[in-house]
Amino acid sequence: MEFKIKDKQNISKCCFVCGIQNSVGLKAKFYVSDKDETIALFTPRNNLQSYPGVLHGGISATILDETIGRAIMNLYGQDTFGVTLELNVKYKKPVPTDVELKVVGRITNDKGRIFEGSGEIYLPDGTAAVTAKGKYLKRELKQITESEFAKDEWFESDAQNIDKINI
Repeated sequence: MEFKIKDKQNISKCCFVCGIQNSVGLKAKFYVSDKDETIALFTPRNNLQSYPGVLHGGISATILDETIGRAIMNLYGQDTFGVTLELNVKYKKPVPTDVELKVVGRITNDKGRIFEGSGEIYLPDGTAAVTAKGKYLKRELKQITESEFAKDEWFESDAQNIDKINI
């Protein structure tokens, strides 16, 4: 699968998933495909394992939740978020640590204030290891946090500019 990349998504300082200053976080980078899917790239470290060399299932759920919830930004802008109402995760294969993983999320149904999405974590060989479907409440940044956050902690990603991502 090849995804043509048209943009990057913002990141923050302290978020567990994308925060560049969060010492225990995932430090994921998020991209927007030409089909308005969100693609996350991250390399989970061994301190996030459950069994030796295997990513904890809760971390898999976390990155899927974030990636699906962020897909709404691709349609409504960087200041629109998805607040999770429901998440259903299916674990198909163990997810390794210490390798770059790719996560894809998309909107499957946009009903105004509520939207639904789905996503997958892909192993380096292109196999979908974990899948998820979720329901989210669409919220503007100003409905979630103070305006200082947008000014001080929500900014353009330091991810490299790329044209495509292959899975």
